[in-house]
Amino acid sequence: MNLINRHIEADLLHPLPADSVSEPASRKWPIRYDYLEALTIVFDAATITAASLCAGLLYRAGEDLGLVLGQALGSAALVSALFILILKSQGHYAPAEWLSFRRQMRMVATTWAGVFFLLAGIVFALKIGAELSRGSSLIFAALGLVALGVNRTLMKKLLTRGLAERRFVGRNVILVVDRKDAFHQSLAGTLETAGFNVMGSFPLPRPGSTSASRKRLSASVIEHIRNSKIEEVVVGADPSRWEELRELAAELRILPFPITFIPTGPFAEIFQRPRHDLGEVVCIELQRGVFSQIERAAKRGIDLVGAGITLLLLSPLLAMVSLLIKLDSPGPVLFRQQRRGFNGHIFRICKFRTMTVLEDGFSAVQAQATDRRVTRLGKWLRRTSIDELPQLLNVLAGSMSLVGPRPHAVVHDSQFDMVVGNYAFRRRVKPGLTGWAQVHGCRGPTPTAASIEKRVEYDLWYIDNWSIQLDLAILLQTPIEVLRARNAY
Repeated sequence: MNLINRHIEADLLHPLPADSVSEPASRKWPIRYDYLEALTIVFDAATITAASLCAGLLYRAGEDLGLVLGQALGSAALVSALFILILKSQGHYAPAEWLSFRRQMRMVATTWAGVFFLLAGIVFALKIGAELSRGSSLIFAALGLVALGVNRTLMKKLLTRGLAERRFVGRNVILVVDRKDAFHQSLAGTLETAGFNVMGSFPLPRPGSTSASRKRLSASVIEHIRNSKIEEVVVGADPSRWEELRELAAELRILPFPITFIPTGPFAEIFQRPRHDLGEVVCIELQRGVFSQIERAAKRGIDLVGAGITLLLLSPLLAMVSLLIKLDSPGPVLFRQQRRGFNGHIFRICKFRTMTVLEDGFSAVQAQATDRRVTRLGKWLRRTSIDELPQLLNVLAGSMSLVGPRPHAVVHDSQFDMVVGNYAFRRRVKPGLTGWAQVHGCRGPTPTAASIEKRVEYDLWYIDNWSIQLDLAILLQTPIEVLRARNAY
């Protein structure tokens, strides 16, 4: 400890000897922060099993108990395995995800529905429905969704309270950081919030310092840790100092504890990007392709099935609307206009004609609330979004998707490109019949730069956060938004 005192001014930043650290006023919970993900998975599996058992006992009371319990447990095992695997693969069991309850419940609901639809399709394909109870399955689906919602509510409260009161149990650590007090305080607070007990801190020598300064630092750290309760050393520094950090780690190798590096500074962002191995070379994705081959195939499959079934079911309505358009005003039934699609490719979008004009190219004018060009029938078609249904043909043809950024007329694309710098980023995916911006009320004309930027912001968020569950959630929310008829004219 004398060595530490000799270098207080030169090498130490607020050293905290192990025997001087006071415990927080609140008692710690016997839960480690890094175990919360596994804990939630166990809770989900138990919740799904309990829901399946309750559904079987409620609906099939009086039947053979052993058979009922066996089928309930089998269903629970299959459903929980699929449900947990999908959420786990999408990263939705990370504790930070729980703080956004709305996003959590959206993912839970769409995944839960997707699992049951998948199993229903398998049952139908294999013709084994007679062996299962449809009534108990429906009760299981309803009870399970409610129980998972309660589960998420409780876990959010647990996480929020634990982080606020610093109740999670964690390792005893010391910090070795750059000489930036603000960063030191921030890092210490972050570690303590996650349950780590920071028992001391040391500053790195200034860049360009002699090796003697670094050796004095490592000697101080080693002496500070000897005969203490410290379990880990956390180093927070700029990655540009890697040579010095590697030498420091080599000098601290005598310690039987892990040494963790937390990157800071402008180069820290690279550690947050996805990576993969190419032979012996590590590749960092500066920009990833929006979809992998499997994801593209899955999205295309949903487009084909969804558009085909919808066209089949709505064919009587489409035929009736076509007849009414011919009776209402002179002109073609369908309106075709040039739009830019994936990677800027030009295609012709199909819509029911709702105006007395057929503007295209660089002469199109956006519709307004009291636009005289809109026909009597066209006002109703636009308000209900029925005029958009022929775009299902574009979806089948492959120029559009069910979900994606809405395409604009070519003339408006050129204008918006000049107003919003990242507007063209929307073309990294196929345009959609509906989208994330539309279910948030971004429909109709875009008279101001702010309205364009807001729509682009929603579109880019969708592209960066795409998943099959998100597409399903948007498709489920679209009818509700159509009924609200916001900005639809």
